[in-house]
Amino acid sequence: MKEIELNDPYTTPYRGIYAICDRNNEYAEIVEHTNCYGGAAWSKFHYSHSPLILNTRSIGNMIRYFVKTGTSALELKPSTAAAGIESVVVEGDEVHITYAGLGGGGVGATKCRAFAEGVLCCNYTESGGGRAAKGTIVVPKRERVLIGIDDTDTKEEGATWTLTHNMAKELDCIESVYLSHSLVQLFPVSARTQNCVSTVLEFACVDENAKQELLESIKAALLKYSVSDETGMVVLSDFDAKKMNEYSKQCRSGELTKEYAMQCAKDNNVDIWLDGNGVIGALAALAWFARPDESVTLDSQLE
Repeated sequence: MKEIELNDPYTTPYRGIYAICDRNNEYAEIVEHTNCYGGAAWSKFHYSHSPLILNTRSIGNMIRYFVKTGTSALELKPSTAAAGIESVVVEGDEVHITYAGLGGGGVGATKCRAFAEGVLCCNYTESGGGRAAKGTIVVPKRERVLIGIDDTDTKEEGATWTLTHNMAKELDCIESVYLSHSLVQLFPVSARTQNCVSTVLEFACVDENAKQELLESIKAALLKYSVSDETGMVVLSDFDAKKMNEYSKQCRSGELTKEYAMQCAKDNNVDIWLDGNGVIGALAALAWFARPDESVTLDSQLE
């Protein structure tokens, strides 16, 4: 028998909690990086009943809550709606998120989230047992930064999806959090290396300085490690990428020219960081951020 010693047996801190806001602070996406997926899945079900929450989904061990900012009274009910998000309030460069829950849901709503990476400060009530509990955490307001990349390899060596993930993992930090990586299947054009797949990386940055350092670091890494002379790197800083849906659909159904891609990037305020022929596929990848299960097939459709 192995005897274990637990410093705090009734707290399982989240790895991190991050808040991405739109330009008008009307909507936000709360991304919770969990250490215990079972507990997070329970929260996902119960939190979905909260009036502020418009949509919930999970990607790997991250749960994402698309919410309308503001405050709404929760009607907590054991077993069916035992926990939820009561308010999401933007104040300057900070987002204040208030959770509430019953019993074990109250533990998750308080200490488990209060001790997550990225939390600036917090306050919470007693939790556990049969109590109702409430906790508020304060996290930095973040901007979503999408980086489309293609053509880092040749027919002889390399793989874009591995290079992009390895770079992103190395650059992941509290100022620029690495949230997702999607492989995007493109129309199999004649110039492809093999599978004709591009990649989009998703980061959440706390400010312009963090974003610039991130992008400069990725560009430098691509110049260092890419084995192709046609690498494309494009960047979109926005809450969503719906304006790229039509271009992506075109790129996944036929062959496009580089000139057309460059004009589309200009028209949609997408920044070109590396202008090789890979900009065609890199641009098409942007619309598929955080949709890795769908982006791998040409049959999937953007909303």
